[in-house]
Amino acid sequence: MTRNNPTNRASLSRRSGFCSSNQSCASGRKADVLLKPLIRCNLITFTRDLQLLQQKPFLPPVPRRQLAGSADFSAPSETNPGSLGRPSPLPVPSRLRAGGRSGAAAYLPPSGATALSLAPHRPLAMPNIVLFSGSSHHDLSQRVADRLGLELGKVVTKKFSNQETSVEIGESVRGEDVYIIQSGCGEINDNLMELLIMINACKIASSSRVTAVIPCFPYARQDKKDKKGAVERWSRAPISAKLVANMLSVAGADHIITMDLHASQIQGFFDIPVDNLYAEPAVLQWIKENILEWKNCIIVSPDAGGAKRVTSIADRLNVEFALIHKERKKANEVDRMVLVGDVKDRVAILVDDMADTCGTICHAADKLVSAGATKVYAILTHGIFSGPAISRINNAAFEAVVVTNTIPQEEKMKHCPKIQFIDISMSPCNCRNLRCTFAEFSPMTNLSAVEAHKNDDSNL
Repeated sequence: MTRNNPTNRASLSRRSGFCSSNQSCASGRKADVLLKPLIRCNLITFTRDLQLLQQKPFLPPVPRRQLAGSADFSAPSETNPGSLGRPSPLPVPSRLRAGGRSGAAAYLPPSGATALSLAPHRPLAMPNIVLFSGSSHHDLSQRVADRLGLELGKVVTKKFSNQETSVEIGESVRGEDVYIIQSGCGEINDNLMELLIMINACKIASSSRVTAVIPCFPYARQDKKDKKGAVERWSRAPISAKLVANMLSVAGADHIITMDLHASQIQGFFDIPVDNLYAEPAVLQWIKENILEWKNCIIVSPDAGGAKRVTSIADRLNVEFALIHKERKKANEVDRMVLVGDVKDRVAILVDDMADTCGTICHAADKLVSAGATKVYAILTHGIFSGPAISRINNAAFEAVVVTNTIPQEEKMKHCPKIQFIDISMSPCNCRNLRCTFAEFSPMTNLSAVEAHKNDDSNL
C-alpha cells in the first residue's frame, strides 16, 4: 500500500517535524554544533564564579570614572582575559584557550586592548558629607567641623527690606549627605525659618539626605496642653512642639539630631528618625575634674520632673540625690519650694535641662544654703538666660553656673563671671549614624578604633 512506501514515510516524518531513528536531521546537527560550545562555556564560567565566591570575599566594582591603564587596572592576560571588572584569580582552562573538544577558538581580546580589573583591598573613599552652619551658633558649627576634619559649606543668608529671610546654598549638594547645624536660640523665630528654608533648599537641590542638627530644640516647652490656662479655667493652648516637628518634616528633613529634649515624648512627634543626645557624660567628666569634694556631694533636682535625670547622675557618681518640689502659679514665677532630702554639710549640685529667667534655680540655691549646704553649683544643658537672669545669678549663692554651649554664651560670660561652659561639640560627632559613616569609609580607621566607638553608645 501507499502507506508502507519508504519514500512516503520519510516525507511524512519531515512534515511532522520528527526524524526516524535511522535518520539524522540536518537542522538538528547544526543546533548541536552551535549549542554544545555555549553550554560548555556557561558551565565553566559558573564553576569559576562559584570557586571565586568560596575562596575570596565580595569586593565592590571599580568606579567607572577610573581610567584604564592606571595603577588600579591591568591589561588582559591568560589569568585575566577581558573580565570587564570581574577579578579572575583562577587560570583559564586550556580548552577555552585552545577551543576545547569542539575545536572552536575561545574569545581573547587583542593584545593592545585594556580591561578593567579590581585592585584587592583598595580603601574605600570618604563619603560625600557637607556640613552647613546656620546663623544662630556659628562657633559650635566650626567646632564640630574641626573635630570631623571638614570645612563648613558655603551658604549666604540675608533679609529683604520687609524682613523676609533669603538663603542661598553656595555649592553643589547633588547626591550629598547634608548636615545643617542650627540651634533654637537668639531670634528664635527667624532662626527656625532660616533652618526650614535651608533644609528645603538642599532638598530641592537633589541632596541624597538632609540631617538637621538642632542642639537646643525650639518650642520644646510647649509639648502638651496645660491643665489650666492663663486666662480661663480650661486651656486651649496649642502643642507647638508638634507643629515644629511637622514643619521640619514637610521642609524635607530626613533625620533630626538634638540634645536633652525638655520632654522625651517630643521624639514621638516625628515620622523620621530622631537622635536625642545626652549631655550626661560631659557633665560627669566636669564634676570629677572641677569639684574636689564630688564624693561628698548630693545631686539636686529643682523640680519633680527632673528626678529621673538627677538619679541617673547620682547613680553614676555613687552619691545621694534630693529634689525640690515647687508650686508655680504664673509663668516664670515660683510661689513655694519644699526640699526633699538632706543636704547638710554637703556640696549641692543643681542639675536641670534648661534655665530661662533663672528664678527657679536661684530660689533653689537660697533654699539649699539655708538647709546647710556648704557649696552650691548649678549645671544646665541649655542656658537661655533671658531677662533678669544675669543679675539674679550674680546675686545668688552659686559657686559656679555651668552650661553647655548648645547656646552661645560668650557675651553673657562677660557680664557674669560665675558662668562657665562645657564644650559638647563632640556629641554630634559621636552620633551613631554619622560615626559609623566615617568609621566604615575612612581609610585611616582601624578595627580597634571602630570597636572602641561601639562601646561609647552611652552618649546616645
